[in-house]
Amino acid sequence: MTAQLGWLEATDTAGKLLLTAGGRWDIENAGALDARLHRYADTASVDVELDISAVDILDTAGAWLLYRTIDALRAKGLAVKVSGERPKTAAMLQQVSESYQPCETSPPRQNSLVRLVEELGAATLRVVELAADFVTFFGRSIVVFMRTVLNPSRLRFTSMVFHMEQVGFNAIPIVALISFLIGVVIAYQGAIQLEQFGAQVFVVDLIAVSVLRELGVLLTAIVIAGRSGSAFTAELGTMKVNEEVDALRTLGLEPIEVLVLPRALALIVTLPLLTFFADLMGLLGGAMMAWITLDVTPSVFLDRLKDAVSLWSFWVGIIKAPVFALLIALVGCYEGMQVSGSAESVGQHTTRSVVESIFLVIVVDALFSIFFGVVGI
Repeated sequence: MTAQLGWLEATDTAGKLLLTAGGRWDIENAGALDARLHRYADTASVDVELDISAVDILDTAGAWLLYRTIDALRAKGLAVKVSGERPKTAAMLQQVSESYQPCETSPPRQNSLVRLVEELGAATLRVVELAADFVTFFGRSIVVFMRTVLNPSRLRFTSMVFHMEQVGFNAIPIVALISFLIGVVIAYQGAIQLEQFGAQVFVVDLIAVSVLRELGVLLTAIVIAGRSGSAFTAELGTMKVNEEVDALRTLGLEPIEVLVLPRALALIVTLPLLTFFADLMGLLGGAMMAWITLDVTPSVFLDRLKDAVSLWSFWVGIIKAPVFALLIALVGCYEGMQVSGSAESVGQHTTRSVVESIFLVIVVDALFSIFFGVVGI
């Protein structure tokens, strides 16, 4: 015969609350019984007697409900008496009572200052570890490069030319468009300000110095970091996921020599060329806007350009380009080599590659500016 479903009855007797439990107190009935026990435990204000003589089946879920209720009533200062226990039910309640450890409803609160210091320390350690790993990767790349210089036949020239096309020739349209528009913006904004002082012709100086020394190379490097640096990370990361990098090592090939060096050299060669092209497009955009807004004809623009800038204004931008290229290539390849086994990891490291490359380019550009200012260039 199947035991009756779990039930609970309450009776008030002479200043005492009698709770009578019966039927099946198991996990299948725990939900309904839990709601009723909570109601009586919350409203009880007198001593309680719990009669469990009518309980037919008691498992650990049911025993836990009973013991939790007993514990809650005693915590309110009420006396609780359990009656009608059979050996099996008494043993079950005893077992639950020995292992009863209420869970905290909310995590312990931590001092905000302590948590801030912990998070700052952890972030600092991560940055130090990342920097150490990157320096190690940079050192290994330099060793491979020097080995290739001593033995040029090791250079994969075909791979290098392929990447020169990808990162250089194919990037010309976007670099040209951005540089041209930047020249237009500088000329237009400069014209508005200089026109107030009758010094419109000096807009040529503003355009030339801004584009040749800073914006041409900086914007080109940022575009390449987002376009080619991320591509390097995604390509090498996918190869890591597909275990192609491990296959190269198995064949006795050095991944840095096969994968990193051709990409780095391709970018070092092409970024100065792209910077030169960006300078030309920036000056073209500025000259066009100066002609439209200030009636500075192209011949006047060119005459003023020769007097406004020195040869060093051009070379300052070009000198920065190979350094920026090296940073972008190494960061992109390094992050690609750090990918570990999933498409999500590829996405994370690709994002990190772009952010880190742009950050380093801006930092190094600031250092270059300080250096050239100190030496008077």
